Amino acid sequence: MTTLPNSRYQKQMLFSGIGPAGQQRLRESSVLLVGCGALGCVVADALTRAGVGHIRIVDRDFVELSNLQRQILFDEQDVAEHLPKAIAAERRLKKINSEVLIEPIVADVDCRNLPRLAADVSLMLDGTDNFEVRYLLNDMALESGRPWIFTGCTGSHGQVMPILPGRTACLRCLLPSPPPPGSVETCDTAGVLGPAVSVAAALQAALAIRILTGHSDEIACQLTVLDVWNGTFRQVDTSQLLAAGTCPACHRGERLWLSGSQRAASTVLCGRNAVQITPPEPLRGTLGELAERLQNSGQITLNKFLLRLQLPENASDLRETALELTIFPDGRAIIRGTSDPAVARTLYSRYIGG
Repeated sequence: MTTLPNSRYQKQMLFSGIGPAGQQRLRESSVLLVGCGALGCVVADALTRAGVGHIRIVDRDFVELSNLQRQILFDEQDVAEHLPKAIAAERRLKKINSEVLIEPIVADVDCRNLPRLAADVSLMLDGTDNFEVRYLLNDMALESGRPWIFTGCTGSHGQVMPILPGRTACLRCLLPSPPPPGSVETCDTAGVLGPAVSVAAALQAALAIRILTGHSDEIACQLTVLDVWNGTFRQVDTSQLLAAGTCPACHRGERLWLSGSQRAASTVLCGRNAVQITPPEPLRGTLGELAERLQNSGQITLNKFLLRLQLPENASDLRETALELTIFPDGRAIIRGTSDPAVARTLYSRYIGG
């Protein structure tokens, strides 16, 4: 066994639940973090400082000024450089702990790439803001037997639930199908408080460390619900949901999201007045070639991670203003200035094609 340096992790190893053996387990562990927004930033920071050996961060988005209120890994320079969140997170985390392998991937997680992204990890972590990806992670966990931790935060509320396949209830035990549009609060309607994010993500990180250090059997089958504004904290026993034997995913092997039968080509992004378009085929040519083709369409910003096209206000007959298209090398695009998927798809076809 490799001898661990004591200075960095000394206080952590003094804790009886970890010790030198647990620290070695952390060093040999790998995790997949899907989403590096508010929750993902806090979790990635905590696990990097704790010494988890390999953290694969997958995020589809780029850093904006409005992120800085709660997304602790980013700063104004990241905004100015138009950096993807995964890249900006890697830059920051490498300065925190150079012993940890940070693997940034700028991509949208879907049924096509998740099996590859999750193939060699010990644990999957939810840093997303949408239920489609969460149900996909749930399918992947049940299919592979690999644990994941569901975490959500809106307003002053947070929810955390570990999913240990075969031992605890899964997300579909709790919610057999995604909440209908308009039935639950979102960051568009309720906003989000940074302290709520920090508390929910801290609970998620603590659960992750417990799992990675070999204490999974001590984790209760429960959903934790918190409200930092009112100072309340409650835990809901979910063991009866598993025992009922009615979950289509746990008990009947249904994998609607992993199979691709439940999948959206466009996604309205929470709190952004923006829509993501995911084409069925990758971008033809390079971002540089696309920039040349679009040079007369509006203001172009180009780096090796993305291309941004800002359209003149009179460029569209779709009754939208301040339209902006951000295109990634895989052909995915975020259209800002509209929350209408039909408008976004029209703009994608008009300026990118397909």
